[in-house]
Amino acid sequence: MSIRILAGLSADGQLYYDEEMGITEAMLPTGGWPTAHAPALLETRNGTMLCCWFAGTYEGGADINIVVSRLPKGADRWEEPIHISNENDFSNQNPSLFLAPHGEIWCMYTSQLGRQPGKDNMQFTSVIKRQISIDDGRTWGDPEIVFPEKGTFARQPIQILASGRWIFSNWLCTDSAEGLSGDPTVFRVSDDEGKTWNTVDVPHSAGRVHANVIELEDGHLIAFMRSREADWIYKSESYDDGDTWTKPEPTELPNNNSSISALKLTSGRIAIAYNHSSAPKSYTKKGAWPGLRCPVSIALSEDGGKTFPFIRNMERGEGFVGRENRANNRQYEYPYLMQSRDGMLHLAYAYQTRRGIKWATFGEEDVMGKIRGTSVYNPTSGEVEG
Repeated sequence: MSIRILAGLSADGQLYYDEEMGITEAMLPTGGWPTAHAPALLETRNGTMLCCWFAGTYEGGADINIVVSRLPKGADRWEEPIHISNENDFSNQNPSLFLAPHGEIWCMYTSQLGRQPGKDNMQFTSVIKRQISIDDGRTWGDPEIVFPEKGTFARQPIQILASGRWIFSNWLCTDSAEGLSGDPTVFRVSDDEGKTWNTVDVPHSAGRVHANVIELEDGHLIAFMRSREADWIYKSESYDDGDTWTKPEPTELPNNNSSISALKLTSGRIAIAYNHSSAPKSYTKKGAWPGLRCPVSIALSEDGGKTFPFIRNMERGEGFVGRENRANNRQYEYPYLMQSRDGMLHLAYAYQTRRGIKWATFGEEDVMGKIRGTSVYNPTSGEVEG
């Protein structure tokens, strides 16, 4: 592994150690496509790390397709990405990866018509497609439609709950004046391993999308959501294994109308990756787009998502701070966070205004401040740890 000494990463897939940040990182090969967005990660049964994203000219165009890169266990370089989808009539976006119980790897993604004359946003035409790999992500089967309801959108992967139920978070897009800002969240739930699905509505969830489901304990779920108002990350809870949900309420973490990623760590803490920024002047305005997508931060909670005493900026961008200056940072957006079987955290996000995808790995203690043997004060317990 190399030590990185340059200010920016090259798109060569090489793993570098960032001594200042205390993380291992890489910019994945771009495959020659000019933009890259919305990455997702998965560790396979063989220990291979997969990263998928959508690539092409620009989001919404008919040449946008899903690609996958592999990092085999023990390798020091991400492989060149390959196409999963290769359709010229559809814009294929927002992929997620799911390891099915029998070993197949599912890539689920949205598939909408490309831009039409005078019509920029075609999300109301989207369906959810799936492609399957049975060889550790090297090759993939043909696309098939899983959710044919037009306007169905997704970002987070299918999850398996303690009861065996599968849950898949969606939101529904319409071709109306309330499109995007009024999109509600729904959950698809399956009790027969994806053979059939039921739809569960989330009340009063218009504009609360990208729901990330966490099982706090058996049957008790919490979903963290992006807000179209660019104010706060919201949360909704279920106490009956996802059959009913509460009205989404704001958390203490800001949101800038961009995607988030949340999971429960093996330690029991909740971790959320997000952009620690919002747009106060836009609060209560539906469909606010401040364009401020830096820094990429990770927040940790020890009380089931009520408070987040540990927050670290994992990507600082160009380093500009303050309301007047922060627009000078490029965009670092749509983080995806996962924990591998060895306990390490893996973070991927669109890098430098979608120039490519950056991946980084580090320990939970690095988020809490225990870098290079230092100690950190835990405001929850009142003790110094490390």
